[in-house]
This record gives sequence, structure tokens and C-alpha cells, in this order.
Amino acid sequence: MTKDVIEKLQRLTLLYAEDEEGIRKNIADSLSYYVKEVIEASNGVDAFELYSQRKPDIILSDIHMPILNGLEFVKKVRQEDKKIPIIMITAHTDKEYLLEAVELKMEKYIVKPIELEVLFGVFKKCLESIEFNKKIILEIDNNYAYDYDKKELKYKNEIVLLNKKEISFFELLIKNQNRIVSYEELQDKVWIDDVMTDSALRSLVRNLRKKLPTDIIFNLSGIGYRFV
Repeated sequence: MTKDVIEKLQRLTLLYAEDEEGIRKNIADSLSYYVKEVIEASNGVDAFELYSQRKPDIILSDIHMPILNGLEFVKKVRQEDKKIPIIMITAHTDKEYLLEAVELKMEKYIVKPIELEVLFGVFKKCLESIEFNKKIILEIDNNYAYDYDKKELKYKNEIVLLNKKEISFFELLIKNQNRIVSYEELQDKVWIDDVMTDSALRSLVRNLRKKLPTDIIFNLSGIGYRFV
């Protein structure tokens, strides 16, 4: 992989659904060195719940899983998101599965055992797909546009300068535009290894609001933040 591909992967969150724990843990551990985060699920129901909560950038899913299989899980995802790159995995080469996977607009169909070299080749293709959607328009105010690659926020084509933590905070709210982002998530995703104090959080939000032409950040006391 090129340096450019590695840097882009490190900004992405991957949802990995696989019911065989040994396989899942092994692959997840390997991938965690290359992507920002690997979210694990052992069945289709948990996978869809995690997808709804976390809004990952790429989905990697086995077909044969308990409770809700991979294809049914992906059908539910596709009802909400037609663009997210999805990679399907199976131990079988049944043509019916292949045809159904194609109809669900899969990025790739991989037969077990998973070879990381093959998987990274697919990730590179996923990045090309994501490139087309790298500029996000805020649902609550379409005067705002955020470019993930450039880490650049614009308001009516004027750049709004943000520091590193403000970028992390803003990106987290962008990925979760339809729900409250909890204080725990802000600690994990924005402050990470640093301690998020109440005063530090209030200071960040206060300074960010000063930079934004319109007040789009809402606080639900004791719970967290979201866009208005």
C-alpha cells in the first residue's frame, strides 16, 4: 500500500460483522493497525444497531450469521444508505449468493479464508468510492460544507479555520447528525488519551460557536451535543 492509501485508511472506521469469534478477533486485530477503528459485531442484528449508532465508513460482513444473516443486514443498510462501501465474505461460492450480493451493490465478494493483501486491494477501491462523497453538506444548514480530506469547513465558500480538537469534535457531530453525541463518545473520539474536563469541553464549544456564522451546536444538559 502507498503512503497516501495508508493515511486515508487511518481516518476511516470499519464495521466488521462475523459470527466466528476466532476469525473476527484475528482479522480485527490485524486491521486495527491500519484503520482508525474496527467495530465488531457477531450477528446481523447487532451489526445493524452498531451501523445505526456509529455510522462507519466501510462495512465488512460475513454472509452466514445467526439471528440475521449478512445479506439481510445489508438490505437494511441499503434502505438507509446507497453509497457506503460494503464487502461481503462467505465460505461458499453459491451463485445465488453472488447474484444477490451484486444486486445489493457490493464493493467486492470475498471467499474465506480472508487474505489481507486481497482485502487491502478492496479497501483501495473503497477509498476511490468514498472520494466522490468526501464533501459533506450539513443537513441542518446547507450553507456549511465539510471536506474530510482537506479537513476544511466552509460557510458559503468562506473557510472557517478550526484547530485539531475542533475538527475532531465537528467531524463527530457530522457523522451523527441525527442524534446526540454523548460525553463518553466525546472523551473517546476527541480527547482520546487526554482527560476531558467540563471546563475544557465548554471552552472548545464556546470558541467553536464564535467561529461559526450561525449557531448550529445544541447542548442537551447532562447528555451531550448535536447539531440543531
